[in-house]
Amino acid sequence: MCPLCFAEHLHQLAVIDAKTYWRCKTCHLTFLSSADHLSPADELARYLLHENNPDDPRYRKFLSRLTDDLGPKLAPGAEGLDYGSGPGPTLSVMLKAQGFSMNIYDPYFAPYTDVLERTYDFITCTETVEHFYHPAKEFQQFDRLLQCGGWLGVMTEMLESDEEFSDWWYHREPTHVCFYKRETMAWIAETYSWEVAYPRKNVTLFYKPENLQEIIAHDKSE
Repeated sequence: MCPLCFAEHLHQLAVIDAKTYWRCKTCHLTFLSSADHLSPADELARYLLHENNPDDPRYRKFLSRLTDDLGPKLAPGAEGLDYGSGPGPTLSVMLKAQGFSMNIYDPYFAPYTDVLERTYDFITCTETVEHFYHPAKEFQQFDRLLQCGGWLGVMTEMLESDEEFSDWWYHREPTHVCFYKRETMAWIAETYSWEVAYPRKNVTLFYKPENLQEIIAHDKSE
């Protein structure tokens, strides 16, 4: 069953290094078989090898691919959540420097569940959605956390060619378990009645309309 849309229409995309990857025919998500997931201890050990230093100008430049497009869309002083902040929170520091109020959440490094009990003007999720074991649950949570009129900014390496999947570097990282195409992002947007844009490679911006309830009511009436 697809962990994003729960469809059962799947096909085996590839078997690489004895790991099985499936493709959903409904939402186009590619995902690693759950039998091949790391244990929580091994996953944490892998994350601890990441060198995400907020003082590293190269890392900040990498993250600016999202902030450069998202920042101008936000009202001064907007309140945001960096979801999946990692062992060296950096994006939140960058956005605070731009005048935004930020909370952070990470299941391993910032497990502050109280920040998930409110709503936000915007959410950032950089190099995180590919780690989701249960993406349906995570995107449902984003919808709950995001205020109408709010933005969700996602950065993840997008799958562009099935033919090149076997040689693609992104699935070689053992903590990466879900891989998205533009069609997948479009499915997510349609499911939650969000708008979607792709301002640059590997960056997706979702907008939750201010009149969302009117849109939903109209759709139900048709």
